Amino acid sequence: MNRPDPIPVSVLTGFLGSGKTTLLNRLLKDPDLRDTAVIINEFGDVGIDHLLVEQSSDGVIELSDGCLCCTVRGELVDTLADLVDRLHTGRIKALGRVIVETTGLADPAPVLHAIMGHPVLVQNYRLDGVITAVDAVNGDATLNAHEEAVKQVAVADRIVLTKTDLIDPASPEFARFTSRLMHLNPGAPQLSSNDDEAKAVALFDCGLYDPATKTADVSRWLRDEAYRHDHDHVHDVNRHDARIRAFTLTEDKPIEPDALEMFVDLLRSSQSDKLLRMKGIVGLADDPDRPVVLHGVQSIFHPPVRLAGWPDDDRRTRLVVITRDLEEAFVARLFAAFTGTPQIDTPDLQAMESNPLSIPGFKP
Repeated sequence: MNRPDPIPVSVLTGFLGSGKTTLLNRLLKDPDLRDTAVIINEFGDVGIDHLLVEQSSDGVIELSDGCLCCTVRGELVDTLADLVDRLHTGRIKALGRVIVETTGLADPAPVLHAIMGHPVLVQNYRLDGVITAVDAVNGDATLNAHEEAVKQVAVADRIVLTKTDLIDPASPEFARFTSRLMHLNPGAPQLSSNDDEAKAVALFDCGLYDPATKTADVSRWLRDEAYRHDHDHVHDVNRHDARIRAFTLTEDKPIEPDALEMFVDLLRSSQSDKLLRMKGIVGLADDPDRPVVLHGVQSIFHPPVRLAGWPDDDRRTRLVVITRDLEEAFVARLFAAFTGTPQIDTPDLQAMESNPLSIPGFKP
């Protein structure tokens, strides 16, 4: 008996007042989202958000015991496990997708950890992507005032601009704002909630596998070209933005499996709070024709996936890295220490390879 495909889970986040509930209401009416379960988080002792979300059959589940990123993490795991049990026992006829809506104050990372790191859930669910709603009217001020909002943008796979009907899309202010979002997250397409392009077909199915072909679409998933091209632009960033860096590491030759494991383990064990997200495709020396796909959020990594082959002619290792308060040069030096390909001039590369702790700037 073939194991069913893992159920895609999308995380819908965005700061307070960003329009998440309005967006969710509209999405639930989309026929492409039939058989979708929605887990709605509420912050505080008295639940009110569920009164604003239109019930879509029995698929709306309310979490009202606290912030999803802290006190109800166990409940989230239990809820996701219960959904699978209901599906397997026939209490739910179909479950095509799960959407987790976080509170506006939430750091989305713990939600991603619950999906990617739980040994049972990872067998039944796959992270499809992070959708971040951003208020086009007040978003610039929100990013200036709240670091949480900056982080929500930085880890997004899709950015949805809400309230765009209240601004002039041709204004210089709006152009600067969208440029700012692109700097924070070059790989995330920006969509307007008022346009047809923001329908479910554009917001979801942004994971590694193309649901139409059932094959890996690495270029669509990584969008690593956008991260490299972003370095060519000059940005006017504030203090929050300056803490975020998004870049790509590349390597032409296959990497020894042990070297890759040590690089990832050292990076996440020593810099997990600064490693917002990392995803990529890696060619390994033990089987260079079958690359490995990596995806991590801070210290939690999804079990590596070995592809049947390279999805296209590009056989380079490509790792997209998003950090906070962690210099690109430091990560590049660490990567070079294990791959044996120096990316900077150093008088003592051999010592650095044998002892990563000697890398300038490394503080365990």
